Amino acid sequence: MSWYENAQAPWIYVSRRLITARLVSLWITMGVLILVGTAAAVLGSLFWLLLLPAAAVIAGLWGTFLVFRQVTAHAWAEGDEDLMVKRGRMFRSVTVVPYGRMQFVDVKAGPLDRALGIATVQLHTASPGTDASIAGVPADEAARLRDRLTTRGEARLSGL
Repeated sequence: MSWYENAQAPWIYVSRRLITARLVSLWITMGVLILVGTAAAVLGSLFWLLLLPAAAVIAGLWGTFLVFRQVTAHAWAEGDEDLMVKRGRMFRSVTVVPYGRMQFVDVKAGPLDRALGIATVQLHTASPGTDASIAGVPADEAARLRDRLTTRGEARLSGL
């Protein structure tokens, strides 16, 4: 067990709707590759070109597996002094952002994210190495999280 798994604050995992958002994007791309490869093979009578759509299907299936693994490993925890964001299964990373170092917090949501009711919370600090983002936060929770982080950041900053 890692040090961050023993943290006092509970880990809050991102919404599973992020899986849907990422799979839609992935399979739109794969669908285009499959259609183009199939059309090129049939119209050109070059049936060895069917390897392109087959490769796209295999890549799409592998990507689907990776999306499930990545999204289910993405979480955040609000401590007393800092926010921790963890991601990854094989290549794990934990970003710790002290509240006093936060300059501003963005909430972003594209059309697909809005349709699924999720958003991305982006934290900005003076150091680009400590910027962090949390994708797949339910939209109403994202607004509350932005407000909490902003309030905590201002309180820690005023104490400097």
